[in-house]
Amino acid sequence: MTLVWVTGNSGAGKSAVCELLKHRGYEAIDADWEGYNHWVDRISGERVSDPPDPVPPGWLNRFGWTIDRAEVLALATRAADRTVFLCGSVENEDEVRDLFDVLICLVVDTPTLRSRLANRTTNSFGAHPEELAAALRDNDTAESTYRPLGATIVDSTRPLAVVTDEVLAASGGSRGGRGLGVDDPGQRRPEQGQEDG
Repeated sequence: MTLVWVTGNSGAGKSAVCELLKHRGYEAIDADWEGYNHWVDRISGERVSDPPDPVPPGWLNRFGWTIDRAEVLALATRAADRTVFLCGSVENEDEVRDLFDVLICLVVDTPTLRSRLANRTTNSFGAHPEELAAALRDNDTAESTYRPLGATIVDSTRPLAVVTDEVLAASGGSRGGRGLGVDDPGQRRPEQGQEDG
């Protein structure tokens, strides 16, 4: 079994890579959108099911985007005989990092990140000043944080198909998919979806 954590800042392209992995026939889960990640009140520990949009000033100081260790452990158990990609970014990653066999971090430069967050249509996080400031702050330290952890650093400013190939190579998987006989959307439109995630 290989459980792969594909992470990176908001706007680095995690969701786009996840969708292309699925399209190519791999088992990939978008932790942000498929129920693994949650907003949590840091004081009470309670989950927030309906966060404000846009968030009011100071909201991100009290509430954090987190993942539940039990859910990741259950995924690792279910995926005992195959490679599974879990794509997302959470502030409590240190609580689950030991459950992953491979760690991959997508990185982008600040101008690219700013453009993606301003123009993406899949969700609004990063469009508001407080969210944007947090994303840009985190982006400055992404590579220096993950490289010492042994993560493979992937430059996701390149075409989506190229980025996904590099993610597969880092995970020990083959390039180019599993022969499902479908077109690779990353080949047709290299930047399609790269603003997501």
